[in-house]
Amino acid sequence: MLEVKTLDKPDERRDFPHGHMEAVHMSDLDFAVATFEPGWRWTQDVAPIAGTDTCQMHHNGYVLRGRMRIHMDDGGESEVGPGDVFVVSPGHDAWVVGDEPVVVCDFQGQTAREFAKKKE
Repeated sequence: MLEVKTLDKPDERRDFPHGHMEAVHMSDLDFAVATFEPGWRWTQDVAPIAGTDTCQMHHNGYVLRGRMRIHMDDGGESEVGPGDVFVVSPGHDAWVVGDEPVVVCDFQGQTAREFAKKKE
């Protein structure tokens, strides 16, 4: 099998307050690139859409640009920036640090299909 898609023509674009996500859906991979503008915070901008207090998705990410702080429900906290690869389990908040937009690649099917999508 060989599949090739381009983010120049994403399968989906999802807009949310202070940001957006573009995704391609493939047989064994959903890939998303999310842009978070300064002032974005999950608990303020996405929680009302998701209907949960904190993000309940697993993320496998790579930061292309900007800085983001991640706070886990269990109290753990870290900051990620350009070149950082990260794994974040469900149960976290995140926010943009500074005045530069954050651009993150996410290699997780659940994120590309469900992030910032209103629950039915």
